[in-house]
Amino acid sequence: MQLRLKNAMLHKTEDGLITCRLIDGVVADNSFEYVVFPGFADVHVHLREPGFSYKETIATGTAACAAGGYTDVCSMPNLKPVPDSVEHLQKQLDIIRKDAVIRVHPYGAITVEEKGETLADLNGMAQNAVAFSDDGRGVQCEEMMLNAMKQSAALGKVIAAHCEDNSLLNGGYIHAGEYAAKHGHKGIVSESEWGPIARDIELIKQSGCAYHVCHVSTKESVELIRKAKAAGVNITCETAPHYLVMSDRDLEEDARFKMNPPLRSEADRLALIEGIQDGTIDMIATDHAPHSAEEKAKGLKDSMMGVVGIETAFPVLYTYLVKTGVITLDKLLDLMVYAPRKRFGLPLNAEKDFCVYDLNREYTVNPEAFLSKGRSTPFAGWKVQGKCLLTVCDGKIAYEHPDFKWKE
Repeated sequence: MQLRLKNAMLHKTEDGLITCRLIDGVVADNSFEYVVFPGFADVHVHLREPGFSYKETIATGTAACAAGGYTDVCSMPNLKPVPDSVEHLQKQLDIIRKDAVIRVHPYGAITVEEKGETLADLNGMAQNAVAFSDDGRGVQCEEMMLNAMKQSAALGKVIAAHCEDNSLLNGGYIHAGEYAAKHGHKGIVSESEWGPIARDIELIKQSGCAYHVCHVSTKESVELIRKAKAAGVNITCETAPHYLVMSDRDLEEDARFKMNPPLRSEADRLALIEGIQDGTIDMIATDHAPHSAEEKAKGLKDSMMGVVGIETAFPVLYTYLVKTGVITLDKLLDLMVYAPRKRFGLPLNAEKDFCVYDLNREYTVNPEAFLSKGRSTPFAGWKVQGKCLLTVCDGKIAYEHPDFKWKE
């Protein structure tokens, strides 16, 4: 049996194996059983190495990325050592060259050890850092952020900001909403996120910096960014799959629902949906953040913040946003392929960087089947549609599902 896609050919052999050849360009037509997409790109992934290989490694993390259809990811800098100098960044680059099965583009830190006290060696790292971020920690000092923006602007680099005002946290660990009040948990107020965004929008105007907001989660953040874009401010942003399909009304007493920023209210979720529909939110990133089982076994209050999501991103979004008519498949591809590449200068050769999906395959998310070391996901047990069968990066197989065989 031969299946003709828009720009690709799939062939099923007599023994039932599927072979595929990409002919030219990109396939994005959901009327076929199998589709070939350009490789996905994620600008916000925690690969944990060097320093925390018990949580994840470059090898396991990129294998998981490939199993999700990704060919390019940007690795966050909360590592040990923090990539705040040429020497420290090189340690990560060496592991990437040795173990990565897809392209990994590391961030350089904004400040030394992400402490917000001294500016990192932005100039020295610029050649090998995709952008600069202190992700996991907000830059609290306005002057420090302005100096970082000015230097990044001169280097032609993006500042990707984890926007969090520490003075407003007050020991919170989930959203300051109905669930927190009902169950006696300390909440994180929305202003802890949108306050720093408002501050930084003014700094962008002063510095001319290209600025990107990480993991947007509140309705106020969306509105601030919408107005800033309308005023010509050089700002982009991302949100994550869990913020688009869940809210704090879905919380349970389980740390697989604990991440930073937290799941917000239903009103916030709907504002995020509107933001991706009207283009205010530019891209979707997973904030894939693996921890050990022990670190995630202490409940909402005491467990580490962070969940894994790189292997479930497309299936969850395709099932709950595309299949339900919230957005089109073309829009999802823009959010997961084109917009992140455009903003962060990531490469794409559609003949050498692509993934094959079976859009009709339904299954239940089982964390024990993940290639990532991380198992803590809010999507455990969810029924989804869409299975990655093959990922090819730079012309080489990065992931191949057991019942899919690639034939050149």
